[in-house]
Amino acid sequence: MSLREISLTLPNRPGALAGVARTLAKERINLAAISVDSAAGRGRVRLVVNDPDRAMGLLAQAGYPVEVREMIAVRLEDRAGSFLRVLEALAREKVNIQSVAILVAREGNQSLVGLCANDLPRARRILQKAGFASQLAERLVSNADLLATAPTIPSESVGLHL
Repeated sequence: MSLREISLTLPNRPGALAGVARTLAKERINLAAISVDSAAGRGRVRLVVNDPDRAMGLLAQAGYPVEVREMIAVRLEDRAGSFLRVLEALAREKVNIQSVAILVAREGNQSLVGLCANDLPRARRILQKAGFASQLAERLVSNADLLATAPTIPSESVGLHL
């Protein structure tokens, strides 16, 4: 199973994001990454969770319009410029990045980052050839196993452990 990102749009008002977190926490859906930004009175929320199918169902049932995109997992050395090398490899091949999520999990001493791109199969081939992506990294960060490498985080926590 591939790594997936859920995105939704919310009104930009107090408590809107809390409603999403409440919906997920109530059913013990755990966040591994979150991004929130707003413009023109609307907020855009992107989530990587441990059970995306169930989360999408719960959010849709609660009235939130949800979208889902597949991601590729990328290994990065923990030093300046390592992410730049990933971005340059994709830019050279005209692959557009749509979103980025720094994940809780790590592979040894390397950080793991999830990327959405306009042509994910091509992005995966480019990044595998450049040595950034691997099947091992993809398996390590399946949504269901995202927090397996962070056992001190309670499975019922939502969001604040980032």
